Amino acid sequence: MKNVLFIAPPAGGKGTQSEALVENYGYIHISTGDLLREIDKTTPLGKEVQELMSKGAFISDELVLELLKEKLLSIGNKPFILDGCPRNLNQAEKLDIMLEELGLSLDVIIELDVPYDVTLKRAIGRISCPKCKKTYNKFFKKPAVEGLCDDCKESLTSRSDDNEDTFKVRYDTYMEATAHLIDYYKEKGKLEKIDGINDTFDSIVRVIK
Repeated sequence: MKNVLFIAPPAGGKGTQSEALVENYGYIHISTGDLLREIDKTTPLGKEVQELMSKGAFISDELVLELLKEKLLSIGNKPFILDGCPRNLNQAEKLDIMLEELGLSLDVIIELDVPYDVTLKRAIGRISCPKCKKTYNKFFKKPAVEGLCDDCKESLTSRSDDNEDTFKVRYDTYMEATAHLIDYYKEKGKLEKIDGINDTFDSIVRVIK
């Protein structure tokens, strides 16, 4: 199995497809956000990152890559999915150097192609049950009874930041940050653009085998 990086806009389906690869093919899903939240605070690196996070300070590319390096060393030869790194061209170049030093490679970069209006509806339509955490969508996955969880019958809620203005900012930030990344991996011949709506998982499987 090939090691994978997903590039997708907010609500583009990256998490859903990662979960499917983990469940069906034994991938290790490496999220840099999770690495930062779950860091071992007893190590020197952990203490440094924790101190920066407690101050709300910027976590440098070097520190993020060092955390990623530790995680990669711990998983052996299992195939992995990177999530959250690289986010920009500088990180991509440094990541390539680090992977080469570890004898590893990022084999395929999968760009999930999802129209803006679909990602917008996925984001602003999200509603969930506060009790069992089951998720729905006002546009694509409606509960049987409007506003109520099918299982718990609790009133469904939405996140305050799931609104069109906030989403547009996130989307524009993504487009600006990833434009150079896409060109970078395209030049390396590693980029695969996949329809993020129809037969997405089957298309991914054909690419990673």
